[in-house]
Amino acid sequence: MLIYTLIGAGLVLITVIIHAAGTTTWLREIGRRYPDADDAFHPNNSLKILIGTVLILLALHSLEIVVWASAYLLLLPSAELGSFEEAVYFSFVTFTTLGYGDITLSQDWRLLSGIEALNGIMLVGWTTAMLFAVVQRTWKGIAKQKSQGESHD
Repeated sequence: MLIYTLIGAGLVLITVIIHAAGTTTWLREIGRRYPDADDAFHPNNSLKILIGTVLILLALHSLEIVVWASAYLLLLPSAELGSFEEAVYFSFVTFTTLGYGDITLSQDWRLLSGIEALNGIMLVGWTTAMLFAVVQRTWKGIAKQKSQGESHD
């Protein structure tokens, strides 16, 4: 059991590094490119920023899922998951905690899929927080524009 826990911890570490690097890079980019003097996002850029943020976050999660799928293929006996596509499917279902149950791992490896599910929950929570922060900065820009428009009336 210890070996599966250590493998899972290593994969969690890798995915957290991926998520940290990706989200930090994206936040720096939009923070450099789009804020006004009050650190808000101008409403004209809101849709572009929100779509970009969602696409970056989806790409990060997809990469993290592929990391887990690759580990399954490298570590598990070949009878467990027959192809890369099946490993990615299993990893998506596990990472998102959807848990269809149409593919399950043998008793020896089940702990690893539970660790992946916890990893997915944590990273999706992080994504939710980041998305909320970006939306909040967008709302700040909309409120600022609205108050400036009202003061000119």
